[in-house]
Amino acid sequence: MDNTPVKKEIVRKYIDQLRISDPGKASIREIVALINLIEEESRVKFIRMEMGVPGLPPAQVGVEAEIKALQAGVASVYPMMDGIKPLKSEASRFIKTFMNIDVDPASCIPTTGAMQGTFSALLVAGNVDKQKDTTLFLDPGFPVQKQQMTVMNHKYLSFDVFDFRGEKLRAKLESYLSKGNINSMVYSNPNNPSWICFTEEELQIIGELATKYDVIVMEDLAYFGMDFRKDLYTPGKPPYQPTVAKYTDHYVLFISASKIFSYAGQRCAIMAISNKLWSRQYDNLEKRFGSKPFGFTIVMQVLYALSSGITHSTQHALAAMLKAANDGEFNFIEDVKEYGRKAKIMKDLFVANGFRIVYEKDGDEPIADGFYFTVGYPGMTGGELLENLLCYGISAITLTNTGSEKEGLRACVSHVKREQFDDLENRLKLFHQHFR
Repeated sequence: MDNTPVKKEIVRKYIDQLRISDPGKASIREIVALINLIEEESRVKFIRMEMGVPGLPPAQVGVEAEIKALQAGVASVYPMMDGIKPLKSEASRFIKTFMNIDVDPASCIPTTGAMQGTFSALLVAGNVDKQKDTTLFLDPGFPVQKQQMTVMNHKYLSFDVFDFRGEKLRAKLESYLSKGNINSMVYSNPNNPSWICFTEEELQIIGELATKYDVIVMEDLAYFGMDFRKDLYTPGKPPYQPTVAKYTDHYVLFISASKIFSYAGQRCAIMAISNKLWSRQYDNLEKRFGSKPFGFTIVMQVLYALSSGITHSTQHALAAMLKAANDGEFNFIEDVKEYGRKAKIMKDLFVANGFRIVYEKDGDEPIADGFYFTVGYPGMTGGELLENLLCYGISAITLTNTGSEKEGLRACVSHVKREQFDDLENRLKLFHQHFR
């Protein structure tokens, strides 16, 4: 290993300097800081796969709408707490057009990224019933959502769904929900990091049990429509984005502009609350927040305290992007298919050099090619693999951080440029020579 692109001493120096006791448990932001320091000293440009940030230009229709709104003077005006009317209307229409689900405009709330939406929804859900003090995460999942639970000092449980696909999911969920302490279930679909996509059978199981045990389902749709095995850009016609909303009215949907519109920097998303849950009243919410209705409590008690609404001009951008998609003028899914094409090439390079795809199956069919994929290497834990790969100028995050019970790494394709594929191949070949 003397001829690795990055000297091990440099890697170890900055792991120690940042006081990272175990790289396998380091947060995404810690890994980002670590790679920045290693790159600067080693002068080796990394194949950076650690952070899920868009690698495409922002949707032009959004940029133009936001500029126009700023020029019209909206920067000096506070937006309404529950969002501007054009955005609420287009969000409701988007959900009907691409999911075939009816959510009233009043129940579609803009948030400062889906993260603010999940924080507020988890906070309120955790207070609907004193007996239901725990959230259940269907892992693997987005690590920061658990950090949100830690910040709120709320309880949570989790399990890896890998071994509980199809009908097996029912018994596993019932083993948790039947105890009566679960207030909400959280998952992403398509999934970050594994890129599995729940089937209709699985979504029906989740929905039926949510209704049976009076549990709120929080469905994170950050990668809306990005299961590229199906063409989900068919405005008003099937196939639609799969959703638990077909099977229960106990749900909150999070639709973010960050990935599907490459609009991550402006922090905009929609939190869509089912019509029934929006108006449902809980006595315990009145004791905790001073208001009974679930939707009103989220908007006027929690979001108001967090940020007093999201950026005014950004709301105009999101409204324009949603409208263009609804009108059939903006095929946002076609734009992001580049992620799937890159994933296919990168996965093949890893597999050809001794790696395996950790989450390789989605039910009975091969996993889709998309924004993320997962890799492992024989004989190495995820932490060991990460630290070793850093010496070859390749970065990612461990699956351990996502609640996975598997050993390996999550790789994000978005910031890996096609002109880096030769470097990636050469470094993987060298790695395999050293460790086979």
